[in-house]
Amino acid sequence: GEADKASEIGRFPRLFRDVETVPAGLTWPTMTFQGRMTLWLGKLEVQLLQLGRGHTKGDTVVWLPGERTLLSGDLVEFDATPYAGDAYFQDWPQTLDNVAALKPLALVPGRGPALKGEAQVQKGLQVTRDFIRDVWTHVKAGADAGKELGAVYKETYAALKPKYGNWVIFDHCMPFDVTRCYDEATKYRDPRVWTAERDRQMWETLEG
Repeated sequence: GEADKASEIGRFPRLFRDVETVPAGLTWPTMTFQGRMTLWLGKLEVQLLQLGRGHTKGDTVVWLPGERTLLSGDLVEFDATPYAGDAYFQDWPQTLDNVAALKPLALVPGRGPALKGEAQVQKGLQVTRDFIRDVWTHVKAGADAGKELGAVYKETYAALKPKYGNWVIFDHCMPFDVTRCYDEATKYRDPRVWTAERDRQMWETLEG
């Protein structure tokens, strides 16, 4: 966490103005759960669910069963490019299927407008699933062919740009997404920490 935080501060200093004034640094949890936790806010039932890995190892969604409303975090994006620099590409589609099995009537994605009605919710799940599968398909093919990361990135970017290039932060996310996907397709099942040095190395490899 500390290394990732330092990398973020180095890349986006304007977002972390006066960060040194935060006395505790990272805030550690005082309560944890595994699988499911139910909270009651008065008469409102709120379930915290782990439905599988995708955007990160510890993805958690908030499910309001009485309202059939889901807050998905970055497991689902709509009209916005998923950031997948810490993702599990092979697990993510199944996790989205697990979300769909709840049959939400409304869904608040990590980015993009709230999705209302079963049809719009299913569309949000599908386009996220399509993007993740498209990245994996192109990167895995390049890796299996023995191509280096730089070449795989250029080919994957060119292949996905026509379909997803109008999504928010496409150009920013693609280097991280392809790099993580290449790692998973080759020798790193689990994501590696984004240190400031690794971040610089990635940009030099992919963008020069």
